[in-house]
Amino acid sequence: MKRSIFNPRHRSLIRGNVLVLGSLGIALLLSDFPHNRATPLLILPAIAAIAGTIDTIRCMQPRWSFYHGGVLLCIYMDLMALCMILFFLLYPYARWIASSQ
Repeated sequence: MKRSIFNPRHRSLIRGNVLVLGSLGIALLLSDFPHNRATPLLILPAIAAIAGTIDTIRCMQPRWSFYHGGVLLCIYMDLMALCMILFFLLYPYARWIASSQ
């Protein structure tokens, strides 16, 4: 029986990574990156990235193996993408960082 990557009851690294990277791409488009436009719609990609990171964490195994190491690298990638999305979300509201007084 073939396991579907669309079934949330099964663990899937592909689903988690696609969800995180897709939400990062959407966040780049929504934030209008070089101009850093303030938009509360960036909350949706942040929630999707958190869900993808949780899905990746579900793939952890109790004993160390090369698969376990690969999952750790994927979790670090997810956390970096999540930090970028949160930066795009919060930076336009932090005027004190960019003020030149």
